[in-house]
Amino acid sequence: MEHAPDSGGLSIARLERVTDHLERNYITPGKISGCQVAISRRGRLAYFRSMGLMDREKNRKMADDAIFRIYSMSKPITSVALMMLFERGYFQLNDPVSRFFPSWKQQRVWLSGSGSNMVTEPPRRAPSIRDMLCHTGGLTYGAALVSLGSPSITPELDEAYLEAGVRRNDGETLSSFMEKLAHVPLLYHPGERWMYSYATDVCGALVERISGQRFDRFLTQEIFEPLGMKDTAFFVPPEKAARLCANYSRAPDKSLQLFDSPETSGYLKEPIFFSGGGGMVSTTADYLRFCEMLRRGGELDGARILGPRTLSLMHRNHLKDGQELTKMAVGGFTETTYDGVGFGLGFASTLDEVRNGGIGRGDFYWGGAASTIFWVDPEEELSVVFMTQLMPSGTFNFRGQLKSLIYASIVD
Repeated sequence: MEHAPDSGGLSIARLERVTDHLERNYITPGKISGCQVAISRRGRLAYFRSMGLMDREKNRKMADDAIFRIYSMSKPITSVALMMLFERGYFQLNDPVSRFFPSWKQQRVWLSGSGSNMVTEPPRRAPSIRDMLCHTGGLTYGAALVSLGSPSITPELDEAYLEAGVRRNDGETLSSFMEKLAHVPLLYHPGERWMYSYATDVCGALVERISGQRFDRFLTQEIFEPLGMKDTAFFVPPEKAARLCANYSRAPDKSLQLFDSPETSGYLKEPIFFSGGGGMVSTTADYLRFCEMLRRGGELDGARILGPRTLSLMHRNHLKDGQELTKMAVGGFTETTYDGVGFGLGFASTLDEVRNGGIGRGDFYWGGAASTIFWVDPEEELSVVFMTQLMPSGTFNFRGQLKSLIYASIVD
């Protein structure tokens, strides 16, 4: 991406409000340890700041090349990978997942009860690959979100996920994960509702099964290396370990407490389970390159990842009858608000600025559990990446605040 002296139609003076806002409201009072912001318009990096500390315990200043746990910001990368295979003719969006994982033909939909008293029925149609990209397949996150403070919506299904041993840690592989999911009832009939779920991990398993290549290696060869995303991976190798940020959560008294130390983090070793839904680490610079590829219709610096029409299809609203998440969503844990928002193939998108209460109609975006966010606005030719390490992501509305500050800085 070009580094140029002009600001791409952004007021540099107004952009400094971003610095003041974050320093005054979050860094100085200790609500977050540190953060990074990158803002690009028309391919020109207008703003980049590293603020605060990347490790409070070691009093280490936020480094420009700091490595962050991006959690669910892994999802758009995984979705792009799967759509690369779509472009190569391996599947159609409405193909059932069971075409590649036959055990999924036995799935049923939960009606009531739990354990041996559970009542289920056959799905009206099989969960499709589109459903996995859109989170409309009937999967949930089981009990995994309870640990992040999200109340359980369906304890009966949480129990079923636990009994089946569905998990995303060492000892699991993408293939064994898929076999276990085949035995868990769906929460709803595919396509009828929307719920944040393990669906993008299924997308990663599909990439691996369809391509015949280990998922992490596919990403490296097909996305990371072509785009020059040299620090994006599923773990931090020893030579980069000093660049990993500490990750924090909030104590009951609202003070910061260490959640994952960079010295003992599980991200320091290569995993067995490559979670396309939440397992990656990255840098602000790397993820901005991914965003710029998206903004430019699938290409950056001569590397073509996707065709522009495929990318356009991905950030259209794929929810039933064009509905918003307010009408479709089950549960409250996600990386977006619901009013005026639709969901496509791996991204949320603003459908109605008035209902959403913010500028950016037609943008597409997502975030991660440690409060990382990004968005791409094709109309304004804008890419934004915000990185910090604070669990959980709903603690502060960084997206809404930054959108107000950044769109107010567009002056042409």
